[in-house]
Amino acid sequence: MSKKSQKFEGDPNTTGHSWDGIEEFDNPMPRWWLWSLYACIIWGIAYTIAYPAWPMINSATAGILGWSSRGAVTEEIAAVDEGNAAINTRLVEVPLDAIPANADLDTYAVSAGGAVFRTWCAQCHGSGAAGAKGYPNLLDDDWLWGGDIEAIYTTIAHGIRNEDDEDARYSEMPAFGRDEILEPEQLDQVVNYVMSLSGTPRDAGKLAAGAEVFADNCAACHGDDGTGDREQGAPNLADAIWLYGGDYDSLLDTVTYSRYGVMPAWNTRLTEAQIRAVAVYVHQLGGGE
Repeated sequence: MSKKSQKFEGDPNTTGHSWDGIEEFDNPMPRWWLWSLYACIIWGIAYTIAYPAWPMINSATAGILGWSSRGAVTEEIAAVDEGNAAINTRLVEVPLDAIPANADLDTYAVSAGGAVFRTWCAQCHGSGAAGAKGYPNLLDDDWLWGGDIEAIYTTIAHGIRNEDDEDARYSEMPAFGRDEILEPEQLDQVVNYVMSLSGTPRDAGKLAAGAEVFADNCAACHGDDGTGDREQGAPNLADAIWLYGGDYDSLLDTVTYSRYGVMPAWNTRLTEAQIRAVAVYVHQLGGGE
């Protein structure tokens, strides 16, 4: 049974609730707290009127001040672009191969190009530009289309095998197995031969036959010695650097089904100064020729 609480003279009224004989006084809220609450309510209403706040069907209320975080960022970008306008103009006007020799331009291009690379290129080539399976390593000296600064610029500007730029780099390897250009036995032979160019074949007894298959079907693009042809974008098969893997199964898959990597043309997404800056950045990473 709960005990009846003891009430003294001068105590305020209670709320009427009782917990084990404990009753709650019905004291009014402190005036400072109430005024703080009212001020917060007024401030909140004013804020939702002045700034974007209430979600609608397709957007939010704009607010009478017309402010937006997107607009603020746009203004900051415009301010940076205005501040860099002069050096960007110089970057566009100077010949590409002369940029590394100009200390100011080179420092700016490497810094700006690094930012462009991390924003647009790192998703495929990696944050450190070391690439991944199917995405070229930009740190080595193995270039499908050439590694001098002009070649890098052209590749970035126009892309590879895309359908948006008429000047895109383009090459296409036949699917020798899928399209039944070669028999399964011939595929096996030529894969063993290609493996022998930079390592150890799985079956050395098939090298002679594989060499004949290679000479008849592959040498036109990759060269008689398998060292490739940059004019055609044909990889060097003798340097042990593989875009899709150099083990037997990976090579068999490549010869059977071909590969068709695509890189977008960046000349419609980046400014000329940005393309030049990222070309300088990639060129100085260590693999640029």
